[in-house]
Amino acid sequence: MTRTTYWLEHAWLGTHVEPGVTVETADGRITALRIADSDDGTGRPPPGAEILRGLTLPGLANAHSHAFHRALRGTVQIGSGTFWTWREAMYAVAGRLTPDTYHALARATYAEMALAGITCVGEFHYVHHAPGGVPYADPNAMGEALVAAAAEAGVRITLLDTAYLAAGFGRPAEGHQLRFSDGSAESWATRSALLKERDHARIGAAVHSVRAVPADQLATVARWAEERRVPLHVHLSEQPAENDACREAHGRTPARLLADHGVLGPRTTGVHNTHLTEEDIALIGATSTGTCMCPTTERDLADGTGPAVALQRAGSPLSLGSDSHAVIDLLEEARAMELNERLRTRTRGHWTAAALLRAATADGHEALGWHDAGALEPGALADFTTLRLDSVRTAGPVPRLGAETAVFAASAADVRHTVVGGRHVVRDGAHSLVPDVPRALATAVAAVRG
Repeated sequence: MTRTTYWLEHAWLGTHVEPGVTVETADGRITALRIADSDDGTGRPPPGAEILRGLTLPGLANAHSHAFHRALRGTVQIGSGTFWTWREAMYAVAGRLTPDTYHALARATYAEMALAGITCVGEFHYVHHAPGGVPYADPNAMGEALVAAAAEAGVRITLLDTAYLAAGFGRPAEGHQLRFSDGSAESWATRSALLKERDHARIGAAVHSVRAVPADQLATVARWAEERRVPLHVHLSEQPAENDACREAHGRTPARLLADHGVLGPRTTGVHNTHLTEEDIALIGATSTGTCMCPTTERDLADGTGPAVALQRAGSPLSLGSDSHAVIDLLEEARAMELNERLRTRTRGHWTAAALLRAATADGHEALGWHDAGALEPGALADFTTLRLDSVRTAGPVPRLGAETAVFAASAADVRHTVVGGRHVVRDGAHSLVPDVPRALATAVAAVRG
């Protein structure tokens, strides 16, 4: 049994910050947590403890990732355009991926996430086959590359194996999309069933979107996820054009179409949920379907700001993702939720810092099926991250009440330590498994950019 004791200079315990917290871990879990007795003046580390200076949080959960989009950073921000023109650049990169280049790019991207305090990623994976749609000898070679990449980067993964079967309503997959398609939902289910969970990896499902999975095949994907009791994610109402096309094809909104085919529910997360009607919001809330917002991508692509406040009030849990990885910084995603809403409404205080941090930790893990992660408490997975309190962003009064310093001041650059399963993956700002993350990223991106 592997045992490690950590001493946290300051720890966010879900509602408040405590100084001098001792955390004992064994075999990857927190076995005990002790708060310093302020009366005995022993706010000192116990002998032999690993000392984490700064503010320690539960590990962050990136609930929505497309790892290969990391290769687009710094290129698709040039000039103007729309989501649809951006998509063509994305397809070009997807067309150049191989299992080896995908593994290298994902490994470097996940290592960047670890450096940003992310301990678990939800990978929305749909590049399944070779160009032209030809299956690899191992039909899950691309998914296995992602699972291996996460292990080598030291993070947990929920591989959200994605059904992507059509180019649009009434249009079969074509061009680059042939790589994504299994031909039918039944064939998708057969291939996905071959994927196996591991200690660091869980398998979930996804419907790419209502335009990419024909309505008569949605129930097959939903049933696959329900039988296995795994997470089911779906891009939902990201674009007005998609909503208009869905109404034209089916006479209803995407949310209603998903509900009518059994896709919505408490294990389902709608990603973006941007352009919703009041009826959509009520429907998502009533079914306890989650909402994953990705503010840095949504603003990068000029998608719009979704009704997250109304969704939460209706009963939809909130999680956060970095999506296209224009930025990998879950603290920025959390901060953007509140600040975007302030711009939209010209009022402040829509979420507390603690509520936003819960979205980035416990609720994000819940959306990915890691129900035993996202909190500093006995029995939870020993996944946590420590922020510097002496950087130019965070220097000042020591946090004593809540998470405001983390959410409204800190950034990914302030991550000093990341611990996953009780193991130091990032120590003093350096990745222990991928020694030179910038070089790994540069090499991997160059290999797929063309």
